[in-house]
Amino acid sequence: MSKFLYAALAASTVLVPAAASAQALAAPVVAIVDVQRAQTQCNACKTALTQLEGQLASMKSLQASLEAPLRTEMTALQAAGAALNGKAPDAALQARATAFEKKQADAQRQLAARDQAFQRNRAYVLQQINAKLEPAVSSVFTRRGASVMLDAGSVIKSAPGLDVTNDVIAALNSSLTTISTTAPAQAAPTRR
Repeated sequence: MSKFLYAALAASTVLVPAAASAQALAAPVVAIVDVQRAQTQCNACKTALTQLEGQLASMKSLQASLEAPLRTEMTALQAAGAALNGKAPDAALQARATAFEKKQADAQRQLAARDQAFQRNRAYVLQQINAKLEPAVSSVFTRRGASVMLDAGSVIKSAPGLDVTNDVIAALNSSLTTISTTAPAQAAPTRR
């Protein structure tokens, strides 16, 4: 029986500290923010997104203006090639084909450069928004006394009273008044 008593005493000394250290957690105060809506609905965000849409429309217009004459020239070259009935093209047709290929390559380079600039501008806009979004979320988190803040994109269902997106947008509106839609120039690569 003494073995049983020693085992019980040993177990009680192990279990008592564990039970004493377990404390009830405070009920969490959950807040939900729609990050995507905040990134697109703040005043400066709307203005910047409109300007980016203008840049995209300009790029699409450039693409159309470059493609139309190339398409016409390609059709003419194909017709001239078909008219040869298998004969070798003359020097003039070869020169036209070479010029067409150069124009096509130039157009592709121009569009690629414009697209790259647009993507840099878009990333720069998001960088500026996100730099102010985190402090806006933190201030709402603190002001509302939240212990957990979730993105609405990862929440399946919640009560409407938990949504603090409008508060985050208001905080963004006060801290983010303008957004540049032109990214700083990239540094030239260093040559070795």
